[in-house]
Amino acid sequence: MAEAEGGAALGGETGELLRSLKSLRVMVDGAVALVELVGPGKGNAMGPDFWAELPLVFGALSAERRVRAVLLYGAGGNFSYGLDLITMEPVFAALMGGNGRNAAQRTEFRRTIGRLQQAVASVQNCVKPVIAAIDGWCIGGGVDIAAAADIRIASPGAKFSVREVRMAMVADLGSLQRLPRLIGEAATRHLALTGEDIDAARALSLGLVTELAQDVLGRGRELAAVVAANPPLAVQGVKEVLNFGHSREVQSGLDYVASWNAAFLPSADFTEAMGAFGEQRRRRVRDHESQGADRS
Repeated sequence: MAEAEGGAALGGETGELLRSLKSLRVMVDGAVALVELVGPGKGNAMGPDFWAELPLVFGALSAERRVRAVLLYGAGGNFSYGLDLITMEPVFAALMGGNGRNAAQRTEFRRTIGRLQQAVASVQNCVKPVIAAIDGWCIGGGVDIAAAADIRIASPGAKFSVREVRMAMVADLGSLQRLPRLIGEAATRHLALTGEDIDAARALSLGLVTELAQDVLGRGRELAAVVAANPPLAVQGVKEVLNFGHSREVQSGLDYVASWNAAFLPSADFTEAMGAFGEQRRRRVRDHESQGADRS
């Protein structure tokens, strides 16, 4: 996918904020804001800088009168590999200390999950429509972000994966709450329980994306321009009314999964999955009896 060209920087306080970003690059082309995921993790993986900057960016774009639509895409041929397990490891290490059974540790971890959830929600809550142009891999947290967008399109080579279950985790940033309304509960259960990868053609057939385009960034800019040309108050109203229909249901589900992961994520399975990831080896599968004994 070609890099975006022809954008300009915003001025004033918003411009100062956006120029200081480390994980995102923001430019404006006419009435369209171009938001590029740039890492710094491999495959635009999402580390601490990303989670701090994402809500600031979408909050600023919501307030920016010049912007009427947002195009979100990834640099370097991928949308995002999802959570950067390397730079986020200290967060998990704090939870796992003492087997994570300390009430204060679990409470703080639940707050951390809540902060990440709200960062993702900033995409959905942005008053300007957000179009996600997806190329390459879109994994885990990448799917969470894409699902929070208003329109999703993909290149024919894009691949998607709700992969958290393979890391002994329950997806907790929005996929389990938003995907059922996009692709149905049956397909969501299939993807979330298997953790399997799907290609762009299957994503299209499921309704995860609405179209495929060889030049997905170019097509994304076309769609964003069409949206931006419509009366802004009506566009905002369409988005807010659609969001209102399920926002409380989504938030309730996010609260529940945050509590679940804070209680159950400290486990031998998760420790093994993190170790296998760090050591670049296959995860050892534990037998059912030992798994059951670990849920304290």
